[in-house]
Amino acid sequence: MIKMIEIHIDEPYQSPALEDLLRKAIAATLTAENAQGDVTLLVTDDDAIVDLNQRFLGKSGPTDVLSFPAQSDANAFVPAPGAEPYLGDIAIAYPYAASQAARYGREVSDELILLVVHGTLHLLGYDHAEPEEKATMWARQDAILAGMQAP
Repeated sequence: MIKMIEIHIDEPYQSPALEDLLRKAIAATLTAENAQGDVTLLVTDDDAIVDLNQRFLGKSGPTDVLSFPAQSDANAFVPAPGAEPYLGDIAIAYPYAASQAARYGREVSDELILLVVHGTLHLLGYDHAEPEEKATMWARQDAILAGMQAP
């Protein structure tokens, strides 16, 4: 059971419809992966993402989505019995995503859904550093997105 999906969308990008869409994308990803747990999502500006990217990942510059998994081999926190695990945080740069959507000829909402699915898969342990990992992650991402399109 998906326990909590906490979403914060910065003022210039807020809309109840967008929040609902992003919540559904996280839920669809967790359901498709038979995963349970709590997730937080922040939709913010490019400057905030640049800061997070530098502070927590040591990388310079903007990016579209960042994922911060709560669980890792080095940080194996065990939740109390009956408590849902905290999966982690996702941060998306709305302006960067909007620019990327325009570049690829997609709607901004479709780009944001893609980024949420992508970020949630990262929280669940998927990666794309190696070609095999990328193929696996992209296949899951495509399947989840296709499932969301189905009536």
